[in-house]
Amino acid sequence: MNIGIICYASIGGSGVIASELGKTLAARGHRVHILSSDTPFRLGDYQPGLSFHRVETPTYPLFREPHYLLSLANKIVQVARAERLDIIHAHYAIPHATAAYLARQILALSPLHPVPPKVITTLHGTDITLLGSDPSYSETVAFCIEQSDGVTAVSESLKRDTQRELRIEREIRVIPNFLDCSVHRRVDVPDLRTRFARDDERIAIHVSNFRPVKRVAAVIEVFARTCREVPARLLMVGDGPDMGEAVQRARALGVTDKVHFLGEQDQVFPLLSVSDVFLLPSAQESFGLAALEAMACEVPVVASRVGGLPEVITHDDTGFLHAPEDLDGMAQSVVMLLTDDRLHRRIAGAARRTVHQRFCDEKIVPIYEAYYEEILARD
Repeated sequence: MNIGIICYASIGGSGVIASELGKTLAARGHRVHILSSDTPFRLGDYQPGLSFHRVETPTYPLFREPHYLLSLANKIVQVARAERLDIIHAHYAIPHATAAYLARQILALSPLHPVPPKVITTLHGTDITLLGSDPSYSETVAFCIEQSDGVTAVSESLKRDTQRELRIEREIRVIPNFLDCSVHRRVDVPDLRTRFARDDERIAIHVSNFRPVKRVAAVIEVFARTCREVPARLLMVGDGPDMGEAVQRARALGVTDKVHFLGEQDQVFPLLSVSDVFLLPSAQESFGLAALEAMACEVPVVASRVGGLPEVITHDDTGFLHAPEDLDGMAQSVVMLLTDDRLHRRIAGAARRTVHQRFCDEKIVPIYEAYYEEILARD
């Protein structure tokens, strides 16, 4: 198949999954064309069968702001014509599914492309939980979902949220996020661990885009309570609007010298591999890809019981889940994991097995392929 994939280039679960899907599909013999404003995060080096198409948005004095939606739709039309695309797979409803819908309408009227490509939209989370509930966008989001030939969501939780928030009755297929399990695994990097902690100290880690939904201040709170019981260090990996708040909270709680702010990192697996526990006290997670990456690296996750996280983590089996406001409970779970080696080994091993049994690319990507074929077979 000839497949066009539209995604955001910035750090985030949707861009990571879109890139990984494109690479895996190309490795399985498909021709894949990724369209974005910049080279997507984790796209990596050249790979046969995989092409990147940059969307340029010119600025004109007539317009108050760049019109990325129109530039993207135009680029989709150009690539679809040149490459005879069968599928346009939009990751994120706004603006990608909107641009895909507009491109398909243009192509449907063109004698150069008598059979326009099918449009599949994958919902990742904030396109529904944030934009979908905003009256400024909700009608457009709902329309683009309804007009897509196929729609997928990364969790049952997100599917329910979409149907409830937007009053959508059409079929939404749940296809979970995934990892390349041959790469996403714990690695031996002892020298890296000694850069952050003494032999008697344990390491906690948090990885995110530092947006309000991630509650990075709560990460600091849980860590500070943990430090009362266990000598520990915290790795804060990422950047975003709440970075300043996290720094201030660490200072206020007297743990500044124990917290390492590492900024955005392309490769998180070495950092996960030297860590002992992953903190994710989010207000909402439609899936929790960062938690899945930690689990693959045998790092137990202590997280909020929200959204799709219970579909990834089983409490007291592959991790620990608490109400978002229960920071004391989270800290207690962290302390148990850091002081009970037998418990830590049990949770870490079960977490890794769950990833390999349910969330490896070799299991999930064929589901996408079958869904593509199903959509192409429909009239």
